[in-house]
Amino acid sequence: MTDKTTSTVAVIDYGMGNLHSVAKALEHAADDTTKVIVTSDPALIDAADRVLLPGVGAIRDCVGEMHKQGLVPTIRKAMQEKPFLAICVGIQSLMSHSEENKGVDCLGHFDGNALFFGENHKDNAGQKLKVPHMGWNQVNQTIDHPLWKDIDSGARFYFVHSYFVVPEHASEVAGTCEYGHEFCVALARDNVFAVQFHPEKSHKDGLQLYKNFIHWDGKP
Repeated sequence: MTDKTTSTVAVIDYGMGNLHSVAKALEHAADDTTKVIVTSDPALIDAADRVLLPGVGAIRDCVGEMHKQGLVPTIRKAMQEKPFLAICVGIQSLMSHSEENKGVDCLGHFDGNALFFGENHKDNAGQKLKVPHMGWNQVNQTIDHPLWKDIDSGARFYFVHSYFVVPEHASEVAGTCEYGHEFCVALARDNVFAVQFHPEKSHKDGLQLYKNFIHWDGKP
């Protein structure tokens, strides 16, 4: 366990995600009282003050590795007990189900699904849009939340994804984006916050979100 003057952020290593970039960004956002560790050890994750769940690639591989490495109980426990942040495919892994890979059951922390933009995704003018949705886009904040502190609504974040989350409960939506249609890019409930974009690739606003997470007490 950490002492009273030091806090620990555990980045969960289940073999998926740009762990080096995430850890470096967290370290850059942190002060000297915060220690960032990248670990797959359930005991270290349990002992951490905050937990971050990264993710890249296909959802079947992500969720499959979580189960294969026996980390699902540890992840569920962390989501019940401490400030918890999921990023990129991490947000999709927290849904009930994803239609990627012909359908994958996910961890089910948030009710809802991850859906494909589609091969023929278009904007309101009928122009075809590229999938994956890749690059900078504006995030509109739909609730006040400690993780949005000192970040303007409409700030731009960096995305790389072909699937987007559709939660069943509108009250859990914390941010939205426009790409052909409006879709959810941030979810929040109690001590859990999840985003579709990559904070570690999103310059000052991404670092601010990580800074906010490092200082978050887990309360909405």
